Amino acid sequence: MGSEQVRAVGSGNKSLQAVLSSPGVKGKKVSSLGKGSKQGVFDLIQSIVNKKQEVKDPFYVLDLGVVVGLMEKWNLALPNVRPFYAVKCNPEPAFLGALAALGSGFDCASRAEIEAVLSLGVSPDRIVYANPCKAETHIKYAAGVGVNLTTFDSRDEIEKIRRWHPKCALLLRLKAPSDSGARCPLGPKYGALPEEVAPLLQAAQAARISVAGVSFHVGSGATHSSAYLGAIAAAKSVFETAAKLGMPRMRVLNIGGGFTMGPQFDEASTTIKSALRGYFPDEPRFTLMAEPGRFFAETAFTLATNIIGKRVRGELREYWINDGIYGSMNCILYDHATITALPLACSSNAGNPTCRGMRTFGSTVFGPTCDALDTVLTGHQLPELQVNDWLVFPNMGAYTASAGSNFNGFATSAICTRLCYSNPC
Repeated sequence: MGSEQVRAVGSGNKSLQAVLSSPGVKGKKVSSLGKGSKQGVFDLIQSIVNKKQEVKDPFYVLDLGVVVGLMEKWNLALPNVRPFYAVKCNPEPAFLGALAALGSGFDCASRAEIEAVLSLGVSPDRIVYANPCKAETHIKYAAGVGVNLTTFDSRDEIEKIRRWHPKCALLLRLKAPSDSGARCPLGPKYGALPEEVAPLLQAAQAARISVAGVSFHVGSGATHSSAYLGAIAAAKSVFETAAKLGMPRMRVLNIGGGFTMGPQFDEASTTIKSALRGYFPDEPRFTLMAEPGRFFAETAFTLATNIIGKRVRGELREYWINDGIYGSMNCILYDHATITALPLACSSNAGNPTCRGMRTFGSTVFGPTCDALDTVLTGHQLPELQVNDWLVFPNMGAYTASAGSNFNGFATSAICTRLCYSNPC
């Protein structure tokens, strides 16, 4: 990305200029899409595979303009809640660099995630070590680099912090009263129960460890905004319990993640603001945090896959692509994602690459491994495609590449990301 192009963009959008100049992005090729990001990304993919016929491996396209737009939406809807992006959702360095340039903090769950964020020049005070159960070696590392805020929900965690990082402030992780509407509930694994709150606060007192506040998580991909209301009410109860125990005033509330772009986010933000007004009115020097992951990652990434095999059985069309369930599409199994595929017939139908108006067939799409479980789509309507055509999957940024494996020698970690930007306005 040339400096002249950055300045030209920045004259109309300072946020985008900052992103294009950020670590992880600066120095890399970034294509301009103009307006209309979805069609623009599709056209970019077409141009890449047309121009470079040797390109056959799967690749991602990250639209940095979408990231800018999402941050603007967040700041408009929840202006007093600072996002700490959940790195586990998608740790692509250019994506992390973009979020850092936009002012995001980071939710890290391991030494490797902390290292990835710090390598981009992010200050350690912009990191919350949001894993309630940490390995001792990781705690020592956090202490050494100055990451001084973490979550806990057990006595043993207090003891580990006392021994290895006594200067670290704690956030008591609560079990959300309800996470039944989430794609991936977290309550069965993490969070203190109501009857455990007072004993845990007392244990922290006895260990002389500061408890700065409360955190909770209503589950990944929450669908019921009322879950935030119940969790914020429960957090208020913890603040009151701490006051009764004579503890220093707690000043941090971390409302966790669960946010999804779209109407659900609008409903959630309205509920959260109402609950905060009701339970935490006029709190002096009060810090509000959140840990969004998919809200920022999901719609910013598009995946392009190459068709490597085909079989015809009557009216059924069966295709093999070079990414699948053990790779980026693990989100189908583990994140309960619903995905869709758009055809791009660059090899077989150059005059109509988008296949508009063509007859479609019920189709099955398999991934590349030798496991029959590796089935990406069934009964999906697709036009007649050929080997070396492409299938494009939009909205593939959340819990995709980050959770893929190298099963059968197909390395998810080797899938490259190409950068572009649309006009976030």
